[in-house]
Amino acid sequence: MIVLTRQNGSLFALNDELIEIIEEHPDTTLKMTDGKVYIVSESMEEIIEKIIEFRKRYTN
Repeated sequence: MIVLTRQNGSLFALNDELIEIIEEHPDTTLKMTDGKVYIVSESMEEIIEKIIEFRKRYTN
């Protein structure tokens, strides 16, 4: 799970394995495999880095 920031500043943890699409236009939008959509403060690049770091840390 990665921690992201909603536009109102609240934090939430998201299962990165369920992300289907990440778009920036201009807000960063995450479209999930179940159809849910999240708009977050982080950039696409920051989210990808969070996913890489999480997987490095918890995958052997």
